[in-house]
Amino acid sequence: MEGTPLFPEQASTIAPRVDNLYFFLVSVSMFFAVLVTILIIVFAVKYRRRHADEIGAPIHGSLALELVWTGIPFVIAMVMFVWGASVYFAIARPPEETLDIYAVGKQWMWKFQHRGGQREINELHVPVNTPVRVILTSEDVLHDLFFPAFRVKMDAIPGRYTQLWFNATKPGRYHLFCAEYCGTKHSGMRGKVIVMPQNEYQAWLSGGAAEGTLAQQGEKLFTDLVCYTCHAAGSGQRGPVLTGLFGSQVELATGERVTANAEYIRESILNPAAKIVAGFPPIMPTFQGQVSEEQLLALTEYIKTLSGDQAPAGGGGGAGATTPEASPPAQPQTGAQGAGSAESHPH
Repeated sequence: MEGTPLFPEQASTIAPRVDNLYFFLVSVSMFFAVLVTILIIVFAVKYRRRHADEIGAPIHGSLALELVWTGIPFVIAMVMFVWGASVYFAIARPPEETLDIYAVGKQWMWKFQHRGGQREINELHVPVNTPVRVILTSEDVLHDLFFPAFRVKMDAIPGRYTQLWFNATKPGRYHLFCAEYCGTKHSGMRGKVIVMPQNEYQAWLSGGAAEGTLAQQGEKLFTDLVCYTCHAAGSGQRGPVLTGLFGSQVELATGERVTANAEYIRESILNPAAKIVAGFPPIMPTFQGQVSEEQLLALTEYIKTLSGDQAPAGGGGGAGATTPEASPPAQPQTGAQGAGSAESHPH
């Protein structure tokens, strides 16, 4: 049935496992549906009332029968649970080494950013036989990125980062969709995944990006917003120095300690008063509406290069990427403007 509209081609390492579980669940359901239907018909005929004054014989039950019809469904349910859990954990836990790509959902398109700086809309180039992790967010409403041939999907949620991963096994062109109703043109929010042999993918990457790598774009934005006036070490410092920040523990004015992951960086840029860093006044302005989701991702990538950290944008699971690293920043003593609670403007 592979290749039909209901069962697209299996083109990832996880796809056969998902399909096997699916067919097992369908087979068990069909077996018991047929069994129950046959028993209903047989019992309806065998134990029907044959004349008006007939009274059925009393039945006192059977302990053995009750144990059987309790034990067998329990075993089947446990098999489904263990099997389903193993497939879920395989989908939810990316490998340690992945190729990281950022995706932003927007009515009605998918925007992809590679760490090398390449950008795509409704099209995604990936290499074959390489674990790829897609880190998701949304600019407006709830979306859902779905790769049918890879058997993976994940919600893109405004204000949050989520992730999915896959390892494509066959070069080719495959569909991608939005699987969550997101407005009047939801059905048009689709695109293609182009899975390429390694040498062709490297040739595609060599085209480069006019604006530099994603981290370099973040560094430029950091400079354009004059964030260094507050976050650079020295006598004029009004905010925390961000070298080595990403992935570390940050002490807040409340005494709490939080992990400086991408969620924290994002919140500190858009809502700096939410978590005030200990020892600094709450003077940083909000950048809500002034920086886009793509720019937030670029700033986060820049902060990672300051600490040498290549952790996932969601702050958990998986580790480094296999893409080329960004070039060292020009001012290693500074950080992106949103990761503290200090003023990022020179005023």
